[in-house]
Amino acid sequence: MKIALLEPIGVPDRTLEELSAGFRERGHEFVSFPRKAESERELAERSQGCQVVMIANTPYPDAVIRACPELKMLSVAFTGIDHVGTEACREQGVTVCNAAGYSDQTVAELVIGMAVGAMRRMVTADAVVRRGGTSAGIGGREIAGRTVGIIGLGRIGMRTAELFQAFGARVIAFSRTEKPEAKAKGIEYLTLEQVLSESDILSLHLPNNAQTRGMIGREQISLMKPDAVFINCARGPIVDNAALAEALNGDRLGFVCADVFDMEPPLPADYPLLHAKNTLLTPHQGFISEESMERRARIVFGNVYAWLDGHPENVCR
Repeated sequence: MKIALLEPIGVPDRTLEELSAGFRERGHEFVSFPRKAESERELAERSQGCQVVMIANTPYPDAVIRACPELKMLSVAFTGIDHVGTEACREQGVTVCNAAGYSDQTVAELVIGMAVGAMRRMVTADAVVRRGGTSAGIGGREIAGRTVGIIGLGRIGMRTAELFQAFGARVIAFSRTEKPEAKAKGIEYLTLEQVLSESDILSLHLPNNAQTRGMIGREQISLMKPDAVFINCARGPIVDNAALAEALNGDRLGFVCADVFDMEPPLPADYPLLHAKNTLLTPHQGFISEESMERRARIVFGNVYAWLDGHPENVCR
């Protein structure tokens, strides 16, 4: 059986050697590529003859999957799988597994860092220092005692909620399903409209799919407090970022922190949020840390071993 890792997944070569050794011991062929493919054609060429393929966040569309009739299993080094061709996987019976849980702590910590940065006006304070200013008028606000709204209380949303609670915040949430363990921790479930209107800080934790795409638009933004902090470390297409920029520049929203956009960075020079005030923008780094990359690699390779053993784990499709 041929197994291929089609792109780098952020770990040293020695880790790849350790994790892939079992494949060779079982008589399988393993190949890995040191850079991302530059086209669908190159992806298909790399995948030829493979029964198992591992990818990260490079799109792996229906056309590529259909060009690989021998493909049986796809292990995705990512939580979301919206970049994977759904129809072709279904048609060919390809098992798709993700790396659920690898970035829970890493993303949650970035959200907390952004919240602290926004509430304590760190972007402004940095600029003040660089131009020779003082702390006059910079102070900002504490998280303790504020209401934090979590939109989407999955694993990452839940971990984020727990960290906000550690700061002394009241946490409310909107989610499709209500978890008894969340209620036991004092998290209050409300409607989306209530969460949007009551929160001092809002953190988005939803997948990108047909139900969520464009979910936060002008109408929803208009419900937010004019001094609210909105944080998106989930998926860019869920939010109308042009509407966010308009609200910020019109003083109808306090601050926006975004790690994701409706395209992958680099962003075009005219991208609205780049020119909006009161923003903290990062280049889709929320899932990346030394620890999370190590966890991710072990989950992704572990998915393949579990599939080979006949009891697949983290199955998404």
